[in-house]
Amino acid sequence: MEFSQRFLGHTMDAALVNRAQKAFAEIISDQKAGKLPVLDLPYDSSWVKVLEPIAKNYAEKFQTVVILGTGGSSLGGQSLTALMQDSYGLQASGPRLIFLDNIDPDTFDRFFNAVDFKSTGFIVISKSGNTAETTCQLLSILDVWKQKESKDPCEHFLIITEEKASTLSKIAQDFKFQTLPHNPNIGGRFAALSLVGILPAMIAGLNPYAILKGALNCINAGDQGTYIHGSAWTIANQCNLSVMMPYCDRLQLFCKWYRQLWAESLGKEGKGITPIAAYGTVDQHSQLQLYLDGPKDKMFTFLATEHKGKGTPIKCGGTDFTGHSMGDLMQAEQEATIQTLHRRGCPVRVFDIPSINEEALGGLMMHFMLETMITAKMMNVNAFDQPAVEDGKILAMQYLKHEQAA
Repeated sequence: MEFSQRFLGHTMDAALVNRAQKAFAEIISDQKAGKLPVLDLPYDSSWVKVLEPIAKNYAEKFQTVVILGTGGSSLGGQSLTALMQDSYGLQASGPRLIFLDNIDPDTFDRFFNAVDFKSTGFIVISKSGNTAETTCQLLSILDVWKQKESKDPCEHFLIITEEKASTLSKIAQDFKFQTLPHNPNIGGRFAALSLVGILPAMIAGLNPYAILKGALNCINAGDQGTYIHGSAWTIANQCNLSVMMPYCDRLQLFCKWYRQLWAESLGKEGKGITPIAAYGTVDQHSQLQLYLDGPKDKMFTFLATEHKGKGTPIKCGGTDFTGHSMGDLMQAEQEATIQTLHRRGCPVRVFDIPSINEEALGGLMMHFMLETMITAKMMNVNAFDQPAVEDGKILAMQYLKHEQAA
């Protein structure tokens, strides 16, 4: 296994473990009945072969690749490609990947001033093909393209959406853009291990088969998997807030992916556990006071990695740091935070991750997808819908139409 899970000062409730195992058995039954294709993705990775020439073309042809989409259409790819990119969106080789997941006009104005369309490829992702934000992003780019370029944009755009009539499918048809089918039975927040996340990962130079191998290893752990005890621990703590805190820059975006997965899947019918994406050591200086001395309504998940000895040893200064590396300090602060929260009586679990690589991240993604599904069953909510969100989408379009009429 690419990681292990431990609980500090916690006695596992056998009855809750049994409930979690039964929920997992129901999920596997749904998978065998063809109702959960997201769990089939790692078993037969032949579908990745279709993506290989596309990823190769984008990686070799373009200096910049822009991924348009929002929510689950973006966060999975962002989480995976963070393994290769630094905080500035740069990597050692291949194109620069930019994820535009919002519709702030100022951001797009700055993008338009900086972009070289001739060396830029675009991947547009929307499961429904009617996501308002993604459609607006694409149409704005096409308008500016017409103003700046005489070349046909056809070879620069790829659309990933369901094979059905939609706004994006019509745009793709009109402009003769290449399209790839989004599985209609895999919701956006569960799509990270489908082509939605895997294609950007491949363009960034990651090994898709290693990602899927990690996910498969996680599933194959069966009712002894880390997700069983994770779900039982979650229900046992009866907390309103769930804090995830990695001590690794490359896992910061993973927490945002987890936040959407957890919030949209469990927040229904007056139920839910609010996810908080924290970040060590940075949030020791912004949130830790509240965690330690505030209400005891939070449970904590640490993604712990090995930092000891990493970085150049400090030789100058004659201080406590002399002879130590930056990694030594990171390791010390990671362990100190975990132990301090535990001593304050907070529910704490730790994922020990020896190496942050494709297999580990694929396994972590599958762990939290399964843990979410199991926890949803134990809470008696549907993990796969988001009915309340649809009201806001309808109202936003009504406002837009009203302003146009005015």
